[in-house]
Amino acid sequence: MPVQERMPQPPTAQLGLLHQGLAEIIGRWTVGKEDCSTPIPNLGLFRREAPTQPCACIVEPSVVLVVQGAKQLLVGDHAYAYDTERFLINSLDVPASSQALEASADKPCLGLVLKLDLRIMAELIAHSGLQPPRNRADEGSSALGTITPALLEPFSRLLALLDEPGAIAVLTPLIEREIYYRLLMSDQSARLWQIASVGSMSHRIARAIDWLRANYAQPLHIDDLATHVQMSPSNLHHHFRQLTAMSPLQYQKWLRLHEARHLMLNKRLDAASAAFQVGYESPSQFSREYGRLFGAPPKRDIEGLRQRAGDSNTLQGLISA
Repeated sequence: MPVQERMPQPPTAQLGLLHQGLAEIIGRWTVGKEDCSTPIPNLGLFRREAPTQPCACIVEPSVVLVVQGAKQLLVGDHAYAYDTERFLINSLDVPASSQALEASADKPCLGLVLKLDLRIMAELIAHSGLQPPRNRADEGSSALGTITPALLEPFSRLLALLDEPGAIAVLTPLIEREIYYRLLMSDQSARLWQIASVGSMSHRIARAIDWLRANYAQPLHIDDLATHVQMSPSNLHHHFRQLTAMSPLQYQKWLRLHEARHLMLNKRLDAASAAFQVGYESPSQFSREYGRLFGAPPKRDIEGLRQRAGDSNTLQGLISA
């Protein structure tokens, strides 16, 4: 009797099975948690059991997958909604807001965040023989790509390592390189080539952001920052705003205020001490700008955060994250 050949699964069915397997692993690891680090470096998991209002965050170069439910990232005036059909790619450290769109206790929004090492991406581009994409990436620091079985399969193998901790150190770098390759073969390849290419505008803005994050408490002189990244002040300002939806000065202010919030909540500094530590010379100016960003004066805002968090240290430091 002839042996029947197994018919290949259609992509939609294959995606469904892959999502189901990923949701099972992420669901187990995130019980009772909203955000969860893992033994795999650069990999984090998340769970939301109800739709949420936009929550301020800072995104790093990363790829974000939702395997159940839907989320949205807000950067400036741009909204990026992603789900089981679309992944989110972030190319720079930028202030943003994140919210869960589809989530419930019975069917939580589940997903993962993998931070990207742009040095590995650049190395892979240099030595893989891949041809550069013909199309140009859209302006902006974030974009949406199409999820395919070829992309999800290495993510499935990566998460399976959570149940095989002895293999993590050996196999993670190999699987991550495959994920990077699949991203370079995706419809977001132009963006990845752009951010990984030394000398590109995105790369220079990334260097400017790195400087601001390391020196947020120092006075900002645009001419000096422009010289540091080998751009004219006008070009720096223009491209910085295009990619981050902020000017360099606004970005520095955002960094300062969030780090001050962290210091007051977790280190229990008073408002004046936190203001001076992050670079403000005037506590009154600090209080005004803090209230505009967070909707309440420092003392009232921190008291509210402590009440909601049960007085636990849940707010991570922005600069050290």
